[in-house]
Amino acid sequence: MNNILVINAGSSSIKFALYDANLRESLAGNLSEIGGQSSLRLGDQTNTVQAQDHHAALRVILAELTGRGVTPSSLTAAGHRVVHGGRDLTAPCLINPNIIAAIESCFPLAPLHNPHNMVAIRALAELAPDLPQIACFDTAFHATNAEVALRYAIPAKEDALGIRRYGFHGISFQSLVANLPGLAGTPLPRRLLAFHLGNGASICAIRDGKSEATTMGYSPLDGLTMGTRSGSIDGNAVLRLAELYGLDGAARLLNRESGLVALAGTSDMRTISARDDADARFAIAHFCYWAIRHAGSMIAAMGGIDALAFTGGIGENDSRIRAAILDGLAWTGLAADKAGNAKAAPRLHAKGSSIRAYIVPAREERQIAAEALECLGLTGSNRTAPTKGDHA
Repeated sequence: MNNILVINAGSSSIKFALYDANLRESLAGNLSEIGGQSSLRLGDQTNTVQAQDHHAALRVILAELTGRGVTPSSLTAAGHRVVHGGRDLTAPCLINPNIIAAIESCFPLAPLHNPHNMVAIRALAELAPDLPQIACFDTAFHATNAEVALRYAIPAKEDALGIRRYGFHGISFQSLVANLPGLAGTPLPRRLLAFHLGNGASICAIRDGKSEATTMGYSPLDGLTMGTRSGSIDGNAVLRLAELYGLDGAARLLNRESGLVALAGTSDMRTISARDDADARFAIAHFCYWAIRHAGSMIAAMGGIDALAFTGGIGENDSRIRAAILDGLAWTGLAADKAGNAKAAPRLHAKGSSIRAYIVPAREERQIAAEALECLGLTGSNRTAPTKGDHA
């Protein structure tokens, strides 16, 4: 069957999904509150479970799959979302001791993410030692950026330490590139402006299917106004905050207490959009202003624009935000279909518009499954299972 188990492990939760060789999802779930009052959601059902750590959580997930007739031995592989691949991990890869060491070397670059991704990888290796595991990196899509786009103007010694731009949301952008032609019924636009708008938000300039530039940088903090992140901020302002609150305090403020939650008291754009007070209106205006302003930079990076696309929770579901951004980019020759936008139609541009615009549903888990199959050489007609055991 070539079933691929997709794992997205966070600090206190594990999202998972199962795909067949034709990339059809057969189930999806989430085990949350690991280490506390854990619960397992699978489809419309949610049950209380015992999961004191990631190892126990994965044991619960595998037991649930086994109860549905999907044993570890029947799986072809597991695909993991790994946030940071650094300079060297720029494509999906079969996990082995060398890859594990490379992922762990990126811990300083993504201390809030990579360690949790690795815990899940190690736990699954213990529970299903014969199951090949594939790592898919959120930074990898942006490895095609030119060095001038990646390098900060800092001394070479610090650049060698890894202080440079990487960009994130790469799996989402790769999925958008893969799925837009089928949705639009046309070839992929040569110069595509992609908005991933959610609690985390970024824009990517995509030329000929490859990332040319993106708004996030050394970390996911840079760029757009986000749910709890400040977005772009002057380095000296960061230093001043560190003087006032210490490094940990400044990091907490910029990553968890800024963005929409600082401007409107909540990071939930749905709640903000339902309000009509001054703070809510300003938060929406701030979010849209910086999305439009950064979009101009991305358009300049690829020398123009042929189409744009929205994905992510806000990008797919908030017509008010989309309308403001579409209106702010009317100078490109984009004429929005207001009725289509209001009903979240896949096509957002009006007849005669020189720039096309679309909504592309986020399918990151499916993209990981696709990359896992490709990594194992199981694409097209080559659907036989690989030799197991070449993994951690």
